[in-house]
Amino acid sequence: QVQLVESGGGSVQAGGSLRLSCAASGYSTYCMAWFRQAPGKERERVARIYTGSGNTYYADSVKGRFTISRDNAKNTMHLQMNSLKPEDTAMYYCAASTRSGRCYTGADFNNWGQGTQVTVSS
Repeated sequence: QVQLVESGGGSVQAGGSLRLSCAASGYSTYCMAWFRQAPGKERERVARIYTGSGNTYYADSVKGRFTISRDNAKNTMHLQMNSLKPEDTAMYYCAASTRSGRCYTGADFNNWGQGTQVTVSS
């Protein structure tokens, strides 16, 4: 099991920035990701990074505005969010998989954090 603790959420005005962090402890991870879920909406994969290669994926809705990164020495993942929009408002969850293979949908990740709220006002 991997314990994941998110931090860095908060409230900002549109156009502002936030940096989310996810501290991981326990087993080594194969890939990590950020998901988000807004009230009344389905969970959405925001960004994903493979721990070894550093290969990244971004949802079209955040491409060019968000950057996912990982500090392997500190076992921490970050999500730098710039040019935030009201539609980015959601609970953001850190997820990690200790299994090699798919790192695509939520079902592919076997470890989840508690979430951190991001609220963007217009």
